[in-house]
Amino acid sequence: MEFLMTYGWAILVVLVAIGALAYFGVLNPSQFLPSSCTLAPGMGCDDFKVSTTGADLVLRNGLGNDLSAVDVAISGCTDSAEADGDDSWTDGTVLGGSDGISLTGCSNGATGARFKQDVTIVYTSSSGLNHTVTGTITAKVE
Repeated sequence: MEFLMTYGWAILVVLVAIGALAYFGVLNPSQFLPSSCTLAPGMGCDDFKVSTTGADLVLRNGLGNDLSAVDVAISGCTDSAEADGDDSWTDGTVLGGSDGISLTGCSNGATGARFKQDVTIVYTSSSGLNHTVTGTITAKVE
């Protein structure tokens, strides 16, 4: 009986330690996920920032041709962003100029929360065909 009691107390201490680690978020895997911005091949996501009410994206065209009628939207945002000026996106340049584009009207959660949403880019290629590509942004809300 004494043998079983000793092991019982040891198991109880281990369970309390695991419970304390889980309570303080040490065992939460979302804390260790890296921030990433993944788009279709040929489109680069140079930089990005997610705030509580919006998102800033610096997207680069690497498809090898100029695009027109470009529209960028993120799931959960009521607003979409179009390229500045004539809605064109020249090959090798950043959409919206060097500062990129900003999307507003989003409800991305509280500061520090994990954000993971789809990014949809709709454009017309130089041949006149309409295309829709989808990517993903994973980040912490700043």
